[in-house]
Amino acid sequence: MVASHSIVTGSRWTEALITMSLVAASALIFVVQKTVRVAGISGATLAARFGLPRTKEKAGSEEAEQICALIQETTRLDPHSKPGQMLATLVQSIFHAESVAIFDADLREVYSVGEWSTDVQNTLQNICTFATHADDPATGLSKRVLQMGDLPIGALLLRSETHGRVATAIASVIAITFDRYHALANESRTETARQTELLRSSVLDNLAHAYKTPLTVIGTASQGLGAMGNLTPAQAGLVTLIDEQTALLNQLTTRLLKTARLQSHEVSPQAEKVAVVPVLEDVIASLRDQLSHVQVRIAVSSDDLSLRCDRSLLVALLTQYVDNAGKYGDAGSKVTVGAVEQAAEVVFSVHNVGPSIPASEFDRIFDRYYRASMPGNKTPGTGIGLAVAKRTAQAQGGRVWVTSDDSRGTTFYASLPAAPPASTGVAAPTRHQGALSA
Repeated sequence: MVASHSIVTGSRWTEALITMSLVAASALIFVVQKTVRVAGISGATLAARFGLPRTKEKAGSEEAEQICALIQETTRLDPHSKPGQMLATLVQSIFHAESVAIFDADLREVYSVGEWSTDVQNTLQNICTFATHADDPATGLSKRVLQMGDLPIGALLLRSETHGRVATAIASVIAITFDRYHALANESRTETARQTELLRSSVLDNLAHAYKTPLTVIGTASQGLGAMGNLTPAQAGLVTLIDEQTALLNQLTTRLLKTARLQSHEVSPQAEKVAVVPVLEDVIASLRDQLSHVQVRIAVSSDDLSLRCDRSLLVALLTQYVDNAGKYGDAGSKVTVGAVEQAAEVVFSVHNVGPSIPASEFDRIFDRYYRASMPGNKTPGTGIGLAVAKRTAQAQGGRVWVTSDDSRGTTFYASLPAAPPASTGVAAPTRHQGALSA
């Protein structure tokens, strides 16, 4: 079991920004693919709605599929690595372009594939400087400035049969990918200054823009599909799905902001008496689909076990643990969710049977962006979920740790005081003996 992204919480403003981009991209992929494949909307209809060429009946749907493929591939890129050259290669491959050139204004770097006879760097700089948006059918060139809002951040030069709004969509995906990379790079470069009020205000502004953009895109898509009229029941259901995804992003934003404020001590945990068994049952019920391939059981030391803590934070922590157990548990195996009272604390545990985590990585697995090194592991994740779980426990005076080997499986633990402590500052986790064994 390794760290994965969580739709419930986020630990920092920049982590929140990255998570929002991934969720928004996934939602858009799902909506467009289902609209094209399931609802049966024709290529001609898509062409009419989105300005795509009508020279072939299937042109609209084919180009929509290509845009989906580009979005999906960009979400898989390593956010720590410069994306420019990979983006140029992806655009050439997916859209069958003769040549592609991309300019990153922040790094002052050009990434290109194919043959260019002109001074491509000077051309790209001019596109960026003068915010050029043009197509030349005679030469097959499309020129697009890359923008975040009204701010130019680069340029795209494309020689292919792809023009119009499809070329604009490509430029938008590239711009968002560049922005995600630079947001993470800036976070690394400014780590020591993160706590200052000036920096926090800047990051908040960026975050506000980041989550408004995908929400606007999804909302616009919903309105566009609804305006078509005469929708079949299947198509109307997809419009409803878009609305649900928009609501999900709104909920996610609220939770991310709450967790980030908790990290900066702007929000204090609200302690109340919490019955453990109902919490475990609620978490498992909320993840029913993710746990469909495993057998789940609850093991508690007492049916009336309770503690005083912030219930919403406890749910967030356990959701992360149980979600991971479902993702990395072997099909047909057991997942055990447990809790036991020990002295003045309650120890929660989630055990699964699946790929083991090397002992050398037990501490690092809770670090931001870190993912355990497991051969063949292709499970998606951002590496922030377990870092969030750690901070959620520490905010309530608790701690987290993990044990894992090939013979006994993997167990993630979290201990919380049975009663809230006077201070939430705690030392780094140490190895805990005698905890509940799943």
